[in-house]
Amino acid sequence: MFVNSNLHTLAPSTPPTPPSTSPSPIALSNTMSADFWAGYLSGAAGILIGNPLDLVKTRLQAGSRHQSPTLNPTVPIPQQSFTRHFDRAGTLVRGASAPILGYGALNAILFVSYNRTLSLLGDTPAAPTSFSKIFLAGSVGGLATFVVSAPTELVKCRAQVWRDNASSWAIARDTWKHEGLRGLYYGGGITSVRDAVGYGFYFWSYEWGKQTICSPDDTDRQTALKVLLCGGLAGIVTWASIFPLDVVKTRLQTQLSHSPRILGSEQRALLHTEQDRNLTPQKSRLSTVQIAMQAYQTEGTGVFFRGLGICSVRAFVVNAVQWAVYEWMMRLLQPQ
Repeated sequence: MFVNSNLHTLAPSTPPTPPSTSPSPIALSNTMSADFWAGYLSGAAGILIGNPLDLVKTRLQAGSRHQSPTLNPTVPIPQQSFTRHFDRAGTLVRGASAPILGYGALNAILFVSYNRTLSLLGDTPAAPTSFSKIFLAGSVGGLATFVVSAPTELVKCRAQVWRDNASSWAIARDTWKHEGLRGLYYGGGITSVRDAVGYGFYFWSYEWGKQTICSPDDTDRQTALKVLLCGGLAGIVTWASIFPLDVVKTRLQTQLSHSPRILGSEQRALLHTEQDRNLTPQKSRLSTVQIAMQAYQTEGTGVFFRGLGICSVRAFVVNAVQWAVYEWMMRLLQPQ
């Protein structure tokens, strides 16, 4: 009794410390690393699969008046059928160099920004419940990609409409030489708006689809097929919501303010003298509003949806694969 009394006096009971609910720095670092690599690899996979159809989409959007020059100004540019867009094997990957590197990084930034923003808004990235927060987090993620998407889009679009075998790197060097850093970010304003709106719809539609058709009782095969379906539909919804903006962006970024020459291995001029007015670069490039007004006045409302069909096919395939790769990589890097 005496001993027990002394022990009670000397060692009073203390309330237990509640466990911390916030993730540790190591756990947060591992999560961000998984987001980064899963986003990077899924973005690169999407570009490899979707580049041929993206080339057709860009050329349809740019229109004949915005086609970049050939090396021979005396040869007229014929109207091309669908198959003529792929005149040689190299055309299948034309303009893909910049996107493979750029969109890998873009996707990595996108998913890291989206997941961290959703966490800051008080929702769980693995199982979000608020669709308004999903849309907002997606928009923030889209804006965060601006630093990569603006120059990547510009180089990609110019490479895809070029009539000669000019590489993405050659076009990037030429743009830097004549226009500097500002030239690489030409059209960045409309690109950032497009990405903010588009990626808001992107994550919103994907999560809505998953929560609508997926079930905890699904087998692995059923889950994989439903992820493919939700990813593909999310891609179509995204592009349908921003396609008019993308048409204007493409025409804005494929404008030329100088006569570029690709140096190094090519050692050939991309533009010649004023033998052909279509090859003469514009002294004063049109603004976003001017391009939209000019397109509407000369080609009507339909111009803002030109290429939407091929883009929808591409969007379904690319985003189905992209989301499947992302989900698979997250399972691999973050096993439950």
